[in-house]
Amino acid sequence: MSLLTLLPFIVLIGAMFLMTRSAKKKQQQAVEMRNQMQPGSGVRTIGGMYATVKEVNEDTVLVDAGPGVELLFAKNSIGAVLTDDEYNRIVHGVEHDLKSDADLVPDDASSLTETGDPAADATADDKAVDLGKKDAADEPADDAPAGEAKTDEEPKKTDGDSEAK
Repeated sequence: MSLLTLLPFIVLIGAMFLMTRSAKKKQQQAVEMRNQMQPGSGVRTIGGMYATVKEVNEDTVLVDAGPGVELLFAKNSIGAVLTDDEYNRIVHGVEHDLKSDADLVPDDASSLTETGDPAADATADDKAVDLGKKDAADEPADDAPAGEAKTDEEPKKTDGDSEAK
């Protein structure tokens, strides 16, 4: 057999070796991460639930998911151990890395229209805004009032005597 015919098999075996090696490395990192868990750290389960670790045992983890809610999970069901900043950002919405309060966007749009001059801002609020609507006096009058046209379109009621029987 020549080396050329064995080359595809050698490449396939090499690829399989590299894939199993990387999978084993990831599995080792996950086991290390789970072993480094300690009470008080925030975790995310593989189901996507965020909780705080209360107690770590050999194969199980007791977590606090809320006030008065304690859950027992298998240790391998912990998907990630989070840092304190990351846990507070996700669960409580607390941001610690804000640059300054000046960069915050206001909740309303009033700051976009203010000029900084209180007198100019007060006069701008007092002006009437034309929305393109016309008054009833500006509209041209029709030949027949709207009420009469409506009554012509409606069928007339009879007193119950009809010729069709």
